[in-house]
Amino acid sequence: MIRSTIIILSGLLSCSLALPPGIYAPIAAGPIPTTPIPILRQSAEGPNPDGSYSFSYETANGIQAQEIGYLKYAGTQAEANEAQGSYSYTAPNGELVQVTYVANENGFQPQGSHIPPIPPQILKALEYIAQHPEENNIGRQ
Repeated sequence: MIRSTIIILSGLLSCSLALPPGIYAPIAAGPIPTTPIPILRQSAEGPNPDGSYSFSYETANGIQAQEIGYLKYAGTQAEANEAQGSYSYTAPNGELVQVTYVANENGFQPQGSHIPPIPPQILKALEYIAQHPEENNIGRQ
């Protein structure tokens, strides 16, 4: 009885030592806050019958955000949703990060000092593509 117990315990011990360290305990990126951050200011309107809405908020840790949204070209074939807004927060290094954006039929278009500019070669290629739509054969047969 003792011999079989020792064999079983030895097997379990060898299996546990064979596992790579940390497989079940990932390292956290930083301390996880346990206290909720108070909301200092918050407002919301909509969605309204015409599809418009707006919201804004500010938290005690310095996060701010605001957005308005509406329906462009309502009732036409070009009808599209558009949202415009901004948000800001303090990065871990203490830098204030501010982003303004538009989101519409052309996608999400953020702007901010921390976002790198489009490289000149890519910008040139995009301009060429826009000027030569006849060369865009993607999806055509």
